[in-house]
Amino acid sequence: MTDLTPSQPDEFSPEIASAESPVFSSEPPKPTLHRLFFGDDGLRAGWSFALFAAIFYLFTLVVFHFHLMPRPPKDMETRPMSPKFAILSDGSQFFVAALAAWLMSLIERRPWSRYGITTLRAIPDFFTGLFWGFVCLSTLIGLLLLTHTIAFDGVALHGSVAAAYGAKWLLGFLFVGLSEEFITRGYIQYTVSRGVAGITRAMDPTNRYSHAIGFWVSAFIFSALLFMSAHLGNTGETPWGILQVGLAGGVFAFSLWRTGSLWWAIGFHCSWDWAQSYFYGTHDSGLAAVGHLLNSHPSGNAMLSGGTTGPEGSILCTPIFLLIAAIIHFTLPRRNYPLTPDQSPLP
Repeated sequence: MTDLTPSQPDEFSPEIASAESPVFSSEPPKPTLHRLFFGDDGLRAGWSFALFAAIFYLFTLVVFHFHLMPRPPKDMETRPMSPKFAILSDGSQFFVAALAAWLMSLIERRPWSRYGITTLRAIPDFFTGLFWGFVCLSTLIGLLLLTHTIAFDGVALHGSVAAAYGAKWLLGFLFVGLSEEFITRGYIQYTVSRGVAGITRAMDPTNRYSHAIGFWVSAFIFSALLFMSAHLGNTGETPWGILQVGLAGGVFAFSLWRTGSLWWAIGFHCSWDWAQSYFYGTHDSGLAAVGHLLNSHPSGNAMLSGGTTGPEGSILCTPIFLLIAAIIHFTLPRRNYPLTPDQSPLP
């Protein structure tokens, strides 16, 4: 006979298990020590930053010990800078920072290109930046001429001497662009960005702007504050000139946010400085250069001319930087700034 007694649900049925039993992950929880050092995207950003800083400092001591990086001369504040010093000093700084970042890429198991030196559109971005750097600095010089706050005193160099100095300064400022962009907006920009983004997500998992918050908090610290502090020791710098340096850092960070690459900023930085120091013969962030094509000097109101800082210290430089931001927005294809493979940037 058929058993008409209502069957009792089996205590191990899926329905009961899902309703009453806690759901456990198939992956065992990580040990506390592991979680202290590693998060969802690998080695935690704080440890990464500290390890990079230690490696960078150690490598810097080594290159100084073997005299591979020249120390600034004691009278650097009164002596014009030379292309040889720029090539050796900034070239060494870039090499040390790039090598430290490469070692960190092996430790973190990330491609080195994530730190801004990409292969995607590297050549067109770089040469486009070169073009706009010279054009924008020349536009600023034109405004100074219109307001009678700069005067030219003739040509200083001719022939092969002018060509030689032009080539040396182009190489020197290429290394200036590489070192300053990579040190302030390369590895540490990426690492602190992902750290701040991770904190933001931990506080509010639904915050879709964690990526942007992480990037711009990091950019404010390094592209603005650190970039400004690095120029404080320059002879001839003024408070307004230092503020303009911070604004320039923000514009360069915007190009990185827009493209995910440092190449446009490197090219722009190179030709902007080359145009100031070599071509027009002005001061660059308060520093004069040996071997410039034209002789020039500021005149009139220092707030308009830039005074001892050079064109970057002029209030007319502010609208130029706003123009540069517009150029970045309208001429560069948006490729976004990736943080980690498991994070999607804003559309």
